[in-house]
Amino acid sequence: METHKQLTIGLFGFGVVGEGLYKVLQQTPSLKASIKKVCIKNPAKKRHAPAELFTSDKNELLQDPSINVIVEVIDDAVAAFDIVSTALNNGKSVVSASKKMIADNLPALLALQKKTDLPFLYEAAACASIPVIRNLEEYYDNDLLHSIKAIVNGSTNFILTKMFEEKLDFSEALLLAQQLGFAESNPKLDIEGYDALNKWTILLNHAYGIVSAPSEILFTGIQNVQGSDAAVAKEKGYDIKLIGQAKKLKNGKVAAFVLPQFVPVSEPLSFVKNEYNGVVIESGFADKQFFYGKGAGSFPTASAVLSDIAALRYQYKYEYKKLYHHQPHELSNDYYLKVYVSFDDWKFIPREKFEWIEEWHAQAERKYLIGVLHCNQLIGHDWWKQNATSLVLTPDAIIDDLDIIHLKKRSLELAGVI
Repeated sequence: METHKQLTIGLFGFGVVGEGLYKVLQQTPSLKASIKKVCIKNPAKKRHAPAELFTSDKNELLQDPSINVIVEVIDDAVAAFDIVSTALNNGKSVVSASKKMIADNLPALLALQKKTDLPFLYEAAACASIPVIRNLEEYYDNDLLHSIKAIVNGSTNFILTKMFEEKLDFSEALLLAQQLGFAESNPKLDIEGYDALNKWTILLNHAYGIVSAPSEILFTGIQNVQGSDAAVAKEKGYDIKLIGQAKKLKNGKVAAFVLPQFVPVSEPLSFVKNEYNGVVIESGFADKQFFYGKGAGSFPTASAVLSDIAALRYQYKYEYKKLYHHQPHELSNDYYLKVYVSFDDWKFIPREKFEWIEEWHAQAERKYLIGVLHCNQLIGHDWWKQNATSLVLTPDAIIDDLDIIHLKKRSLELAGVI
């Protein structure tokens, strides 16, 4: 019987996740994994672990030949990339939770893994406790994956839940999220969608073999979602969630974005409340599958790091099958979106950019419309993010069948609507 590799860990970062991992490892002696050194930025800070464990010199970990695994859970993306690349070049396996670092440096990290042939695992970087990367990597074949829709940011989901269920206003809900430790130290990263965007960049690679920069993906956060939007959603039987979505279009290319969306209360993602995450994967023959779990917090994130550490005992590494063994998919911006837009003044809305407008409500204190526009009217334009304008996708937002567009437009013209 093969003996499992003894893992000696050098840990970077002892915040919420790092300390969580330290505690979890103490409770799982069967893993044969121990932390030899922890590198931290601020040596003066009081920590719940023996003082001799800590150092502020990264080389004590990166140059120690007895340390064969580097675990990196810091929130400085530039420093994290330096740590990961040095560790791989020094022959060490690496586990990371830094989504921004991975999203920003994906091509370089892929090249490093090819060069060193070492494992670099990062399940904790997307959806914390849900094993979504490993599932996309191992279970779903490229050609059969129709779409993936997910709530990947626990903080924004927590805020939206509080706005909907307890009618808190945005700033109250944000403050509560920060007090409970769900929001990042810089809440802008969560609220404006950057965190979800970074995770989506990573998941697109494992789902479709797409290597993109975050800047190539259409996104926004929940910063402009208003209480009145929540009221309209409720009236229509919807929730509002910040959703990452990737869908294969009829031409075989992939539409991908991170945007607020109306979710019918009968849909699985509507049940995902507070700091939980949820992923719905639709494939050729399995129909829809739903993954659900905690997406933020100390132990849920540490559990994903732990799972990666456990996998290293078997020399597990990502094969990037969709990228290297299939024809990778391409991103496309050639599709239409059906959107709800609320605003204070018509003058801020470029009505001529819409293919058609199905509903408009001008009497309400806050006006809104529902209409269809080409994705390129949002990419590179920011009218929909300014002047307190709020844009939310409708439930089945993607339209890529031009026949439908032309027929609908024609019928509206005949009816004298447009």
